[in-house]
Amino acid sequence: MDIRKPKLAVLIGNRGFFPTHLCESGRRTILSVLEREGFDVLTLPESARQYGSVESLEDARAWGDLIRSQRDSIDGVLVTLPNFGDERAVANAIRFSGLDVPVLVHAFADDDKRMTIADRRDSFCGKMSVCNNLRQYGIKFSLTANHTVDPESAAFRADLAKFRSIMGVVRGLRGARIGAIGARPTAFNTVRYSEKLLERSGISVDTLDLFELMGWANRLATDDPSVVAKIARIQSYTSTAGIPVEALNKMARMGVAIDNWVRDAQLNMTAIQCWTALEEFYGVVPCTIMSMMSDSLMSSACETDVAGVVGMYALVCASGTPSALLDWNNNYGSDPDKAVVFHCSNLPKSVFEDQKMDYQEIIAGTVGKENTYGTIVGRMRPGPFTFCRVSTDDLDGKVRAYVGEGELTRDLLNTFGGFGVARVPGLQKLLKYACTNGFEHHVAFNLAQVGEATAEALEKYLGWDVYHHIG
Repeated sequence: MDIRKPKLAVLIGNRGFFPTHLCESGRRTILSVLEREGFDVLTLPESARQYGSVESLEDARAWGDLIRSQRDSIDGVLVTLPNFGDERAVANAIRFSGLDVPVLVHAFADDDKRMTIADRRDSFCGKMSVCNNLRQYGIKFSLTANHTVDPESAAFRADLAKFRSIMGVVRGLRGARIGAIGARPTAFNTVRYSEKLLERSGISVDTLDLFELMGWANRLATDDPSVVAKIARIQSYTSTAGIPVEALNKMARMGVAIDNWVRDAQLNMTAIQCWTALEEFYGVVPCTIMSMMSDSLMSSACETDVAGVVGMYALVCASGTPSALLDWNNNYGSDPDKAVVFHCSNLPKSVFEDQKMDYQEIIAGTVGKENTYGTIVGRMRPGPFTFCRVSTDDLDGKVRAYVGEGELTRDLLNTFGGFGVARVPGLQKLLKYACTNGFEHHVAFNLAQVGEATAEALEKYLGWDVYHHIG
């Protein structure tokens, strides 16, 4: 995952018969705020005409040329209006830049005690004109929560945090590469997906047969330095008490083989067949290796759920924290807003209160306990979360998703695997939507509150059909 600081192209709007000195002070304020909030910035120098603001066609060309010269490093645009701003110049400048990135439109607030011709901004009105022109030009844009907002306020910091998440999702998914290891298990029709629809959104899938993976793993010697190092990383990652040495060695060899392929194929995430070929013919579950990848922000989904891992990675890009893939698995008593979420599990370590390595209880009776070591089990820690499910709707030819937020509770539950009790306001409405529209039983969870930003990024900038659940 790209963890560099996001880079904003800042466009300072100006309109000549409004006070230009507001562009000087506004520039100083907005750049100071962006620096404090951890953004890299590219904008016209203050020595340019009117303090580096954009008003004329000439200004728009100059801004566009500057930004185009560094286009590949730009994650988003901040249009800021210290005064009314010239709507045509703003739209032209973005068009001339050639950018196709998220755009945030911000307007300074007027001071009702300074409304004379010398200090009046009229940014309130100008923002509406700028947005009108952006829409005419086909330029997608986001808005601050309040129509006008002081850049030094907590409200604007929240706007920037949300926009950072939007940029992260768009940057992360456009050009993303998924590794699909093994075929979809026959029993899981639910995880069918369309590579072509994902490719249309800039997401590519590389495939690897399980035969190749097991072949690479079996070629590695037990004392190979890379295998020895991988065992050490596994043992430092989770408690392996009671786990046979042979099972740890098999996990390590499989992990090294996957790591090598991920590196060579330049992948961002993986989806791996588990049920039950790896257990029967190799002798371990891949859960620990997948957990370690997810915990390092390289999401990994089981049952070759490629669309599911896209949802996981979208939340990673929005939050900068690991995602898990879970089942909407059980009701919790009679509470309509609560459900048990569960997997066997490969959940990342950081989502747990406490965890350890164990064996996979569900399929041990079929393939033998000795072939199912490697799950990471425990209870998820309580707190807020965002959920996301991505699905390719082949019948309608589009990518669809639902996104929302809830909380993991401390309700009593005695079970196995990786689990938690989730409370989602309006859960029954969400479940009806998921069932009616044919969504899968898997859902991505991330212990951060990024639902609004994720939904906006997927719908507005990737063009997906998104249901944003608000109970």
